Amino acid sequence: MTSNHQLTLKNNLKVARAEKAFNQSQLAKLVGVSRQTISNIETYEYIPSAKLALLICIALDKNFEELFYFE
Repeated sequence: MTSNHQLTLKNNLKVARAEKAFNQSQLAKLVGVSRQTISNIETYEYIPSAKLALLICIALDKNFEELFYFE
């Protein structure tokens, strides 16, 4: 069965990052990516790999479901 409805991965990354008082560069350094990658994830221009999503969850002390959701 095929569906025309596409799910988009959204995130609460900016809010969670602010809760930890991290700027984009600090979070990027913690998870081993560039600041631009964090910016692109926050603006939905880049969908992180499962590994990167997990590293971000660990860095921000959040469950996957708290940071990422489908819309």
